[in-house]
Amino acid sequence: MLEIRGLSKSFGGVKATDNVSLDFADGSLTAVIGPNGAGKSTFFNLITGAFRPDRGQVLLDGVDLAGRTPPEIVRHGIGRAFQVASIFPSLTVEETMLAAVGADQRRAGVLHRRFPLAETRDRAENAMELLGLANKRRRTAATLSHGDQKLLDIALALVLDPKVLLLDEPTAGMGTEERWRMIDKVRELWERQKITVVFIEHDMDIVFKIAPEIVVLCYGRILARGTPEAIRRNQDVIDAYLGTDHHAGAHA
Repeated sequence: MLEIRGLSKSFGGVKATDNVSLDFADGSLTAVIGPNGAGKSTFFNLITGAFRPDRGQVLLDGVDLAGRTPPEIVRHGIGRAFQVASIFPSLTVEETMLAAVGADQRRAGVLHRRFPLAETRDRAENAMELLGLANKRRRTAATLSHGDQKLLDIALALVLDPKVLLLDEPTAGMGTEERWRMIDKVRELWERQKITVVFIEHDMDIVFKIAPEIVVLCYGRILARGTPEAIRRNQDVIDAYLGTDHHAGAHA
């Protein structure tokens, strides 16, 4: 279980994350929403070690990861895909995956095994298959569509075998059809891998369709948490973020 306890971070006197406490059960799927400047990306940055919290804990299976380096946090089981895909543009899809697995194996000290190459290829192959990239293995990352580059970024996080996967706006910059293809892949990934997935998303149609639970952040604090139906009807959320359109949709 991922447990966030009293997490706080300020920048120049502005509280970007203000005493946030949340639990994410093993195998859960949760959307994090909120207006621009609500602290969503800062929240992810604190969990993954990009920022050091002023106060609070980030507990994964009881181990406090707050303030540790990003590589340490990855090794403990928290992976992240970014809003802007973090890929190696000159490498092919397959080369990218093999490089990621090889680096992880060196960190884990398993290169002494008799068949490290076979294990490396198996892990890379599984991730490519799961994200629908196996038939594009020879393509260089720079020639992939925007959506496939985002899938490759997710595959890079997935190949490291995380217990928790954080997705920062997985559909950002995509057209309507591509957005739905991406979110279908995210849901398939969650269902097949049985891992904890937390994603930031601005498209409320997507959020309300696939997320069993939604967390709403506003000014660095938790404004609400609940099912899509409960969030649709929450007056504080309507006033701060949703407006009347989605509220009206709840009665349709």
